[in-house]
Formats: sequence, structure tokens, C-alpha cells
Amino acid sequence: MSKRIITISREFGSGGRTIGKMVAEKLGIAFYDKELIEKIAEETGFSQKFIEEYGEHAPGTNVFSYSFLGRDANGISMQDKIWMQQRKLILDLAEKEPCVIVGRCADYILRNRTDCLNVFIHASTEKKVERIVKLYGETADKPEKRLADKDKKRRVNYRYYTDREWGAAQNYHLCLDSGEFGIEGCADLIADLAK
Repeated sequence: MSKRIITISREFGSGGRTIGKMVAEKLGIAFYDKELIEKIAEETGFSQKFIEEYGEHAPGTNVFSYSFLGRDANGISMQDKIWMQQRKLILDLAEKEPCVIVGRCADYILRNRTDCLNVFIHASTEKKVERIVKLYGETADKPEKRLADKDKKRRVNYRYYTDREWGAAQNYHLCLDSGEFGIEGCADLIADLAK
């Protein structure tokens, strides 16, 4: 396999997690998404719910929200501790075995590896709304608002820790529209490219 590691960054509702899992199954390699959260929780002592919320999402809707976080005597916030642990874990996993890693700035963390394929999955708002309503059901928030809020916090978090723009094509090897190609079609394309 020429690309041992595949990172999947994705817009909320685009099916990126599902695509990543399918790619891992097609290639017969490990898949890390929720498993990363469990491992980080073990290492840090933070709850899985806390890591799930703050390991990939900003505490607010702009980069200044990081200014108001509580910090220890060394100036390190709990979010920084999560970032450092997930960075270490992602680097260790990339050394250990071929795998698919979803989210958590893995594309940035592994940016200097030549055996890594970095993918960004997106879709139209209509397709994402259709998908999240089908998967997660209706909530008090309009689906469009849920999409916008989740992706805004991902964008801010990515910017804070990488100083790059989340979703910008130049940060990835491949950007795919899952609304156009379908979940299975995206998984097939990625798996073929990784071989």
C-alpha cells in the first residue's frame, strides 16, 4: 500500500466518519475515531464526553474564546492537554500500523509524512441536512443551525491549533463531495487512491 495512513476531515453531516470506516474495511486496516477519544480519556483522566466536545471543537465561535479558558501554572488549558495527548497518540498510531484516522487535525499532525493521504469530505447543505435528520432525528435547533454551529467550532479549533484554514483544498490531497459521489463512491475512490 503506497499510502499507509488516511486522514479524513469532514463537514458535519457529510458522512466522513462512515466513509472512513468503509475505507478501513475495504483496505483491511485499523480505523480510529471514537477509539481515539477512549485512548485520550485513559491517558488524561478526562471524561470521554469532555474529550469528544473539546478535542475537535472550539470552546466558542471564534479564536478569542481560547483566551478565556482556565490555565494551569504553566499556562496550559485542559483543551491544550487534550491537543497534546491526541497529537502524541496520532503520531504513535501512524508509526505503529496502517490506519484511517477521522478528524482531530490528523491531516495537519501528519502533514510531513509521504505515506499519508489527507482527504476532506463535504456536501451541500441540503444533502447534509437530509443526512443528519435521518441519522440523528429532529432537535430543537434547526438542522441548518446545527450544521453551521458544529462546523464553525471545528473551523475555529483547526485554525487555533494549526494556523491553517479548515476545508481549504490546498491543505488536503483530495476533496470529495459526498452528496455528488455518494458515501460508497467516496469510499471506493479513496481506497483506490491509497493502494
